[in-house]
Amino acid sequence: MSRHALSIATVFALSAASAFAFAEPAAPLDRASISLGAFYTEPRINYNGETNYGRVDTGTYKTDHVTLPRAKAQLLLGDTQGLDFDYYRYDKTYSPSLSGSTNINGQQLTGNGKLDAKLKLDLANLAYKWWIGSGKDVFGVGVGAAYYRARVDGTASGVLNGIAGNAAYSESEHAYAPLVELGWRHAVSDNVRVYADASGIKKNGGKIHGHIYGGALGVEWYPTPMVGVVAEYSTSKISLTRDRDDTDLNVRLSGPAAYVKFRF
Repeated sequence: MSRHALSIATVFALSAASAFAFAEPAAPLDRASISLGAFYTEPRINYNGETNYGRVDTGTYKTDHVTLPRAKAQLLLGDTQGLDFDYYRYDKTYSPSLSGSTNINGQQLTGNGKLDAKLKLDLANLAYKWWIGSGKDVFGVGVGAAYYRARVDGTASGVLNGIAGNAAYSESEHAYAPLVELGWRHAVSDNVRVYADASGIKKNGGKIHGHIYGGALGVEWYPTPMVGVVAEYSTSKISLTRDRDDTDLNVRLSGPAAYVKFRF
């Protein structure tokens, strides 16, 4: 998935380099760009669902700080409209304690244990954006689609009704959902810009439902006309529920990010 996302971002910007070489857009916008970097965060994860130990709840589990790859791309179609692409992936192990109870075939089951697991979470957004304004300030509104995929693999071990044991555990779901984005860009000078972004994803119906909210504040500095560095603070809140068994996954990612940005 990460290789595909990088390929999409590369083609996304390079294909525009010669196709839209006419009138200059507003100062805070580029005709086309690619940003490649990393997101440094301390994830907070809460998972609950059915396992061989009955229904379990990890509680809010805070992992160690991790660095996640992230890629962004922007392409203007004309001077005031364009496409925005954003992708990141979480692929790390975590080992929360488990506790919970459920009722299966009239029998009450209770258990405590541990889940040695790997959580894989992919999120890709593609939006069509309208930019309003001129000069040094522009405001953007975008609509599009998001793809997200979540997978948990691991081994649950512990005690169920007083009997010790362990069992392999694997769950995977993916879906598409509508996306809404808002943005603001300001050109401080020819070499410095600041920006703010917000996005919301809401999924109803199908096998899973839920929402994903995100936001970012950042500053761009261009020591050369074609290459710049970007510092950003961003946050994402992910809440997904599978309808057939009320399995819930909640992930909060917040922290700084840094990118190298290539303009065309």
